[in-house]
Amino acid sequence: MSVPTVHSEKKGSNLNIIVDSRENIARRAADLYSEVLASKPDAVLGFATGSTPLDLYAELIARVKAGKLSFKDVTTFNLDEYVGLEPTHDQSYRYFMDKNLFEHIDLDSKRVNIPSGIAVGEGESAAYEAAIAAAGGIDMQLLGIGHNGHIGFNEPNTPFGSLTHKVTLTDSTIEANSRFFASRDEVPKEAVTMGIRTVMNARRLVLIALGEGKAEIIKKTVQGPVTEEVPASVLQLHPDAYIFADFEAAKYL
Repeated sequence: MSVPTVHSEKKGSNLNIIVDSRENIARRAADLYSEVLASKPDAVLGFATGSTPLDLYAELIARVKAGKLSFKDVTTFNLDEYVGLEPTHDQSYRYFMDKNLFEHIDLDSKRVNIPSGIAVGEGESAAYEAAIAAAGGIDMQLLGIGHNGHIGFNEPNTPFGSLTHKVTLTDSTIEANSRFFASRDEVPKEAVTMGIRTVMNARRLVLIALGEGKAEIIKKTVQGPVTEEVPASVLQLHPDAYIFADFEAAKYL
């Protein structure tokens, strides 16, 4: 059975909407990594956390172990980190990346960059932006999407011109992330995140959305107006952006 590639109905949009099964999305998204690294082995890659990219990370690990892919010359930047969590905390995003990807691939740990949740301030945020620029900019940035349309931790009404900054998380985001903690009270209330402009500066964007719970926000992202009320809608303005959605997440497209 052929799998549909659905293009946005938004006039002028460059979005590539790939609708497939959850099982195939990891492979198809991993193909983009293979494509980028084949042409640029020292690419700068932006990664994301959460349950959504786990299948993709497993596929990347499998390709490295099979000798089909190498990250030995890659530099990485992560989207975000909770404020107040040490890198060794089992809910920190550094810990997540180490356990779910970095420790299983041939990536030099000295080339890994994740915002600090401890040293937090305008100086640290500016330094993160400077590090991205010094690396030559991000070649491909991976994204998830929140039920309210947030990308990274850029909540609704975050200015599109924002750079890396500290944010206060909304109640809905805290509630959504509470499943990873022993109780809702343990979820950090603040985070450091790449800004929307930082994300949009990446040469290619890859967003993955899974499950019926993301269907309404994917419709708004793809077919609604470009508005700061739906941060992910800004992807319509990017020259090389991909949204991978399973059939449930794409049900309203």
